[in-house]
Amino acid sequence: MYSEILLCIFKEKGIEEGDRIKLTKGSSSFEGMLLPKIGFGDPTCVILKLDNGYNIGVEAISGIQIELVSKKAKKDEEKIHVGRMQGILPKSRISLLGCGGTIASKIEYETGAVKPAISASELVSTFPELAYAAQIDAKQLFSLSSEDMTPEHWSIMAKEAHDAIKAGADGVVLTHGTDTMHYSAAALSFMLRDLSVPVVFTGSQRSSDRGSSDNKMNLFCSFLCAKSDIAQVGICMHATPNDDFCYFHSGVRARKMHTSRRDAFQTIGAQPLALIDYEKETVTPLCENYPKKDRKRQTVLENAVNSNVALIYIHPGIKGELFSSLSKYDGVVVAGTGLGHISSGADGTDKMTKPVIENVKALCDSGIPVVMAPQTIWGRIDMNVYTTGRKLMEAGVIGNGCDWTPETALVKLMWVLGKEKDKKKAKGLMETNIAGEITQRSDLL
Repeated sequence: MYSEILLCIFKEKGIEEGDRIKLTKGSSSFEGMLLPKIGFGDPTCVILKLDNGYNIGVEAISGIQIELVSKKAKKDEEKIHVGRMQGILPKSRISLLGCGGTIASKIEYETGAVKPAISASELVSTFPELAYAAQIDAKQLFSLSSEDMTPEHWSIMAKEAHDAIKAGADGVVLTHGTDTMHYSAAALSFMLRDLSVPVVFTGSQRSSDRGSSDNKMNLFCSFLCAKSDIAQVGICMHATPNDDFCYFHSGVRARKMHTSRRDAFQTIGAQPLALIDYEKETVTPLCENYPKKDRKRQTVLENAVNSNVALIYIHPGIKGELFSSLSKYDGVVVAGTGLGHISSGADGTDKMTKPVIENVKALCDSGIPVVMAPQTIWGRIDMNVYTTGRKLMEAGVIGNGCDWTPETALVKLMWVLGKEKDKKKAKGLMETNIAGEITQRSDLL
């Protein structure tokens, strides 16, 4: 906390945390919001949040002047009307569904971390230019960090998106945390069949209090996507580290590939669906064949899900007992090495090798679907090439020829098992391309 001297000065001048103050020393001055003094550090250093979003510390040495500029807003003054935000273009009606994440986060100065705290309606009010893009129906579903999302949340998101489409929305935008956004986007890609309008996930890598926040551009470009004629579930995020373009990625082929870069998302094994020019406000499709928007088409909701599915990565030294412990699950996705391998002891000569293929076969024999996916992320499963792969197919492992990501394979298996109880039919459905998760060919160059 601040020093006793500073606290006395603040009290004398009626200054509280959150107030706007001005610090002046000679010809230099700084103005911003007074932040709490948290943890360690010099107690005579005043922490301000500047208008550009960055924080600075100013040493309150002798001769510095501290002035109160304005008091922080009262709680009742901060309330924003929740409901329909009427835009200027009545022909486009977009449903905005808030699910939390960094894009809806504020700084929590008690800990210095950020947490979801902004509603969908508040986001619209924060960026009034969105009202020029469309009529906006804003609704808050959750205020969650994306690591707290569950498959049951996917089902709710899918139903809310379906309800919005039935109510006449020309597109749906979901604000969501980025860490597991590709799981949710994949789920809705399977749950919303015969989609008639775009369903767009977006978020931000950096919170709204930071000068480098990407929330405004991502949100605005997502609205452009939602107004486009690309009737598909996808993710709209920065295409480069700069504020110039966004990509619209297929929900089943998108993956977060960096912890913090603004262009963290990539389309795996295919082209992005579209390029969105932020300045020109244009959406340019990058794929020739894509489902077109058609309000006459009836979107079908299939949001049943079985979350009792495991995802396991193969690694050197993996134990067979680990696979045996998976017998309590209804399905297992294996992220195999290379073309889709596990330790099989194929040559039979090395005594240190500990094959686990018999444990995998036992799972398959018990009726549990075991699905192979590439842990390399890019590339296609081909279990025909090596002896190990052929043994896996003989054991009953499915997924040969598939180029899905491990995350998409996991989500699809949850969806398939929520839809189909018959194991043979479930296997057939897994190996059938539903939403672009299995492509016909792979580009090697």
